[in-house]
Amino acid sequence: MTSRYMPENWALPALDDRNRAFFTSGRIALQECAKCGTVQHPPEEICHACQGLEFTIREVEGRGTIHSYIVVHHAANHALRYRVPYAVVLIALEDQPAVRIVGNLLNIASEQIQIGMPVRAVWEEIEVDGEILRLPQWEVIEGRHGN
Repeated sequence: MTSRYMPENWALPALDDRNRAFFTSGRIALQECAKCGTVQHPPEEICHACQGLEFTIREVEGRGTIHSYIVVHHAANHALRYRVPYAVVLIALEDQPAVRIVGNLLNIASEQIQIGMPVRAVWEEIEVDGEILRLPQWEVIEGRHGN
């Protein structure tokens, strides 16, 4: 568990049946089509591959590599003025390399970030209306080197 990264008044995801497991389990819980087995993220009402309407959850290791990133230097929202610069990363999951997840990269200077760096998910826990949201954030795995 990690401390709150974004400001206290920052908007949080609205939970529904499709995304609840992803935002509450503390695991990378992806949507898998019950008909064809396609794994997709973010969760949708319909399978991108076969248009199936029934899904299960596939939990994968919270590890991957930085596929792309941006370092934000200008706070587009006033609430973020104390966070700049901060890095937003697009992660290719180790277990599902075609799936990409966006998040914040923690505990590394922006000039050290590189495409291909190995990362792992850590969870920021926030209580909302009696329910615990577990938002994935990312940190570099020490001792492993990217491409």
